[in-house]
Amino acid sequence: MKEDSFGYDTFLSPFTWRYGSREMRLLFSERSRRSTWRKVWLELARAESEFELLSKDELRGIEANSTEGSVDIARAHELERKIRHDLMAELRTFAEQAGREGGGGKLHLGATSMDIEDNADVLIFRKALDLLLTRLVNCLAATRENVVKYEAMVCMAWTHLQPAEPTTLGYRFANYAQDLMLDIEMLEFVRDRFVKGKGMKGAVGTSASFEKLLGGEDAVSRLEKKVMGALGLDYFPVSTQTYPRKVDYFVLSCLTSIAASCHKFGLDLRVLQSPTFGELSEPMEELQVGSSAMPFKKNPVNAERMCSLARLVAAYPSVGFSNAANNILERTLDDSANRRVAIPEAFLAVDECLTIYERLVRGLKVYPAMIEKNLEKFGPFAGTEAVMMKLVEKGGDRQEVHELIRVESFRAWDEVMQDRPNPLAKMLSENREISSKLRPAEIRKLLDPRHHTGDAGLRCERLVKELIDPILARHSKRIGISSKVEY
Repeated sequence: MKEDSFGYDTFLSPFTWRYGSREMRLLFSERSRRSTWRKVWLELARAESEFELLSKDELRGIEANSTEGSVDIARAHELERKIRHDLMAELRTFAEQAGREGGGGKLHLGATSMDIEDNADVLIFRKALDLLLTRLVNCLAATRENVVKYEAMVCMAWTHLQPAEPTTLGYRFANYAQDLMLDIEMLEFVRDRFVKGKGMKGAVGTSASFEKLLGGEDAVSRLEKKVMGALGLDYFPVSTQTYPRKVDYFVLSCLTSIAASCHKFGLDLRVLQSPTFGELSEPMEELQVGSSAMPFKKNPVNAERMCSLARLVAAYPSVGFSNAANNILERTLDDSANRRVAIPEAFLAVDECLTIYERLVRGLKVYPAMIEKNLEKFGPFAGTEAVMMKLVEKGGDRQEVHELIRVESFRAWDEVMQDRPNPLAKMLSENREISSKLRPAEIRKLLDPRHHTGDAGLRCERLVKELIDPILARHSKRIGISSKVEY
């Protein structure tokens, strides 16, 4: 965003210019909001004209002033300072522009504010969810590449931040991909099942005002169907003054699920970029500064930003819960102010997270030498179970063998902690009870972590072929569509 589009002499949200894409900011801009209100007013007027509540000239006047270019925010704000009602101020501005003969006096006929605002919000939500779906699909496509590329690259797995058994880097990425797949499915489910408009139901949802205008329940139903069909929105069969505020909770929960996937990947990357692990690194730009005090630093700043924003998103479903649970009887207004903050910021934060996610995955740096070093250092311990099972197969007592190997493993661990080569294979080979049943070559083979990754490779292949590729094929038109965040 160009800096001359806002000033620096007042508070600015970081989402005004720093975080989130231009596309998402435009969707939640004040101009977008007001032009979407006008779109709803227009479709209401068109439907009412079919019932002869408006003349053709009145409808033409409304149509001529319903475009985004007709929005006059300065005039609307001038009126709002007097009447203290933002939608009414916009309505009066619209009516002034259309004029009495141009339908200004017939705008909003039979409607309440939330017939306009709630339906407009849902139109914006659906566009915003569609943008995030595109981001998710591109993150999945990028992650798929790493599943395939590193399917057979053996690396240490870590549980409790301690070396566990070996896995493959591709299999680790398969788990990230699976999270993204779940997010795609959840987003589509929430969008298709829950993100619906209020419809045209008047002040408390009973459509009493429209019934008075139209003279019958059938006409009311036909009017609502025409308006919502023209807007392209499904709508709830009943409502209070608002659509069910549970919709906001579902949307925010969906966004939080996406944020959790981003945070999980980002945190793992931050851990593995630590020199203690040293296996992966986020891409670093040539002139990037890691620290003002320590010029050598290569901090995972992008992953940290992604995690930071994800934590913010995680706080918003509680706002959605409170709004849904405390919307007393047919409506209270104590949800209005926080919805203006929580919902746009949640969308913008997730938009930024997914943009970072794709950039990290596509530019990821992998250090095979460090992966191999960690395997040599800790990998042999993972083979102790295989040694134990082989000894039991040759007649040993499982519990006694377990204790035998535990003692030798702890001795070997002490050596490793003194930065010496892992001596476990040598120690087991020198133990008489073990060497009497297994040759040194057999022990080394059993301790080799490359023989202990199970069916990780096969699961990677199946995930890609059976699950990831069908999703990407279904959304093939979205792949390759991305936007660079401006700073």
